[in-house]
Amino acid sequence: MKRNIVIAVVTAAALVGGGTATALAVAGDDDDTTSVTRTDDDRDDRGEDRSDDRDDRAEDRSDDRDGDDDDGAIRAAAGGVTAAEAITAALKHTPGTAVSAELDDGSWEVDVLAEGDTWHTVRIAPDSGKVLGAQKDDEDDAAEVRAALKGASVTAEDAAKAAAAKGTVVSVDLDDDGDDRGWEAETRASGGDERDWSVGLTSASVTADRDDD
Repeated sequence: MKRNIVIAVVTAAALVGGGTATALAVAGDDDDTTSVTRTDDDRDDRGEDRSDDRDDRAEDRSDDRDGDDDDGAIRAAAGGVTAAEAITAALKHTPGTAVSAELDDGSWEVDVLAEGDTWHTVRIAPDSGKVLGAQKDDEDDAAEVRAALKGASVTAEDAAKAAAAKGTVVSVDLDDDGDDRGWEAETRASGGDERDWSVGLTSASVTADRDDD
């Protein structure tokens, strides 16, 4: 009698829920009846869980690829042309004052302030040191840069060489704002850790960038 009641209840629940249900009744005597109910919702939940697992694995693989890209940039700088060498090559092609150098999109990009307050961006191959191209840039901060470098004895090339003692230099740039003027350098370790450094304009002393603490 109780078994019939169980089956009837399960059937009613399936009709109300809009799905199907399967009831398994195991009867010993009339007082010990066990029922197990599985619905379509249970199967849907398991399917969603498997889909979430696949999405998580895909995100992990994407993160790994991003790390490989960073490692590739580090190998390009460490195994080929250094920041200082890229600056030297750029100045041979376009004489002037190097204000920044950055390893970006597979090449070194060196910004040079030439005579007449004209700006040039010179691209250098990181494996050979050859000039890949150069173009004029429309910048209007030449006066600020020249004022910041007035009396400076440390060039961008010098700053890159000094910062290289801290790791592989991937960028060096002039900070001409405020009272703490100087060179800013970014290095990367073999594990991909990035650090920012400040290099003096007159002594080439290298200190950890306070904004990086």
